[in-house]
Amino acid sequence: DYREKFNDNLSKDLPRIPRVKKIEDFTIFSRSGKDLANLHINYDQVEKYPIKMNLSNFEGKDFHVEKMRFGRIDNKIDKSIVIYNHKITLVGVPSEAYTYIVNGKSALEWVMERQSVVVHKDSEIINDANLWAKETEKNAAYPLDLFLRIITVSLETMKIVKALPKLDI
Repeated sequence: DYREKFNDNLSKDLPRIPRVKKIEDFTIFSRSGKDLANLHINYDQVEKYPIKMNLSNFEGKDFHVEKMRFGRIDNKIDKSIVIYNHKITLVGVPSEAYTYIVNGKSALEWVMERQSVVVHKDSEIINDANLWAKETEKNAAYPLDLFLRIITVSLETMKIVKALPKLDI
């Protein structure tokens, strides 16, 4: 409701806290805001979404990601399938997880785009998510773990948003 009513303003201004008519609605919006803030601030501590994968006997090098991409069925993109690398394919990514949008793109697609290896054309500077994973996070599987956690964050975010009362201001 808020996005529809204030769409023009949101393209150039930060969201404002609306003054709702009922205290009950205020309480729900307030609690939901706290829940969303906690979920998004602590995204790296949420449970990884349980997708079945055979990861036994994997070594750090087996988690190396160049560029995640969607799978295909009958020559059509299938977003329920994400090919992480030549050894790891995620099957069963819920379509609802793609409805959480950040800056015009689903959070999952944002992660897929940035958890990769990219070479800047002009400067030839290499941006390698695998180096960040190993050196900073001390976890070669960090890009995969992040993707699985963002599935959870996306699903929980949409659950909270859908439970909000109709905006009555």
